Amino acid sequence: MNQPIQWPPSLWAAVSSPGAGWPSLEGPTDADVVVIGAGFTGLSTALHLARQGVSVAVVEAAEPGWGASGRNNGQVIPSLSRPDPDDIVARHGAAGERFVQLLSDSASMLFDLVRAEGIEAEAEQTGWIQPVHTPGRMRIAERRVRQWSARGAPVELLSRDEVRERLGSDAWHGGWWNRTGGHVNPLALARGLAEAAQRAGARVYARSPVTGFERRGDRWVARTARGEVGARGLVLATNAYTAEFSAGLAPAIAREIVPVRSWQMATRPIDEAARRTIIPGREAVSDTHGELYFMRFDARHRLITGGALVNPSNGAERLRPYIGERLRRLFPQLGEVRFDYVWNGYLAMTRDYFPRMHRLGPDAFAWAGCNGRAVGLSIALGRELARAVTGTPEDDLALAFTEPTPLPLHALARRLAPLMLLVYRHRDGREIAG
Repeated sequence: MNQPIQWPPSLWAAVSSPGAGWPSLEGPTDADVVVIGAGFTGLSTALHLARQGVSVAVVEAAEPGWGASGRNNGQVIPSLSRPDPDDIVARHGAAGERFVQLLSDSASMLFDLVRAEGIEAEAEQTGWIQPVHTPGRMRIAERRVRQWSARGAPVELLSRDEVRERLGSDAWHGGWWNRTGGHVNPLALARGLAEAAQRAGARVYARSPVTGFERRGDRWVARTARGEVGARGLVLATNAYTAEFSAGLAPAIAREIVPVRSWQMATRPIDEAARRTIIPGREAVSDTHGELYFMRFDARHRLITGGALVNPSNGAERLRPYIGERLRRLFPQLGEVRFDYVWNGYLAMTRDYFPRMHRLGPDAFAWAGCNGRAVGLSIALGRELARAVTGTPEDDLALAFTEPTPLPLHALARRLAPLMLLVYRHRDGREIAG
C-alpha cells in the first residue's frame, strides 16, 4: 500500500502540520511488543512502552490519525456516554472501580501528556459541559454529579441561569460540568503522539495494513502484505476500523461493535462580538440529546459541531442547512451560518454503550467500543495496555476484561444502525419519567 493516503476533507487535515514521514513495513523485523493501529490508543501504548525502554513497533494501515482519532470533534470528556460510575462498578466490581478512576483522570492525563511532550495540538483544558435539554433531565445531571463527586471528580451542578451565562443560549434547562475536560485538534494530537513515540525509541510503520496475527511458538507474529513483525507481546488498537482493511484481522472483535458514521462540521470563523456571548469560556459542550447537540470553538474561532444522518447520500450538502438551522436556533446571535468544512468518520458502538477489553492470549490485549467518548479514554487506556503487556498483574490494572461477544446478524445490524437515529429523535422529544 505505497500509494498516497487520501485524507478526509476535514478542517484538521487542512490545518495540521503533516508530521514526520513514516516508512512502510518491508520484510521481517522483531520487537518486544507489536502494536496494531496508530490512533490514540496505539500511539499512547507505544509512547508509554518506549519511555520504559521497551522495544515497540507500531504498524498502521494508513497513517497516524487517519481513522477515528484524526476525524472526531476533539472533545476531551472524562466519562462514558451512557453508563455512569455505579453502572460500571455494578457490572465489573473491583476492576470497574479502577476503570472509573482511570476514566475520571483521563482528561487530565491527556492534557498532562500534551504538555510533557510539547505536542502542538491546540489543546485547551477549559472544561466540558453537559447541558440538559428538558427539565426532567436535570435528574441525569444530579445523578452524575452525585456519583462522580463521590469518587473525587471536580464536577459541579449548573442551574439554568448558569448554563445560559456559560453557553449564551436559552435552549437548555441546566446541566453539569467537569473542569478537567476540554478540547484538542485530534489529528495534530495523533501526529504529535507518533512523533513523541518515535523520539522515545518506538518504530512507526505506515501504509502497512496488518492482514492477520498468530501465535508461533512463544511469539506473536503480525503479518502485512510486504513484511511481518515478531514480538513477545501484542496490542490490537484498531477500534471502529478493525475490519476496514482486512475482514480477517480480528473478526470476533470486529463483529461485537457496529461502526457508525459520525459527521463533523466547521463553520467560518465567528466574529468577536458573537464570541463574547457564545461559549465565552471556550468549554467543550455536548448535551443530553440522543441525536447529540455538540460544539466547541477551535483555535481559529470556528464553531466545530456536527450531526447524524439516516442516509449518508449527499450528506455534506444535506447537513449544511439542517445543522445551520440548529445553530441559529441555539444561538440566534450567530446570524447566518456557513460551513467551510464537512467530513465524517466511523465511531464504534456497542449494544450497551460499554467499552470492551480483551485478553487475546499470552501477553496480547485489545479494546474496542468507543461509543463516541474515546479521545481522553484512549490515551489513558494506552497507559494501562502498556502496563498489561509488560506484566502488571490483572488486579492492579484498570481494565475489565471480557470475552468477545459478536453480535448475531452483524451485517444486518450494521445496515440498520442508522435507523436508531429515528428512535433517538422520538425519545429526545419526550420528557423522562420520574
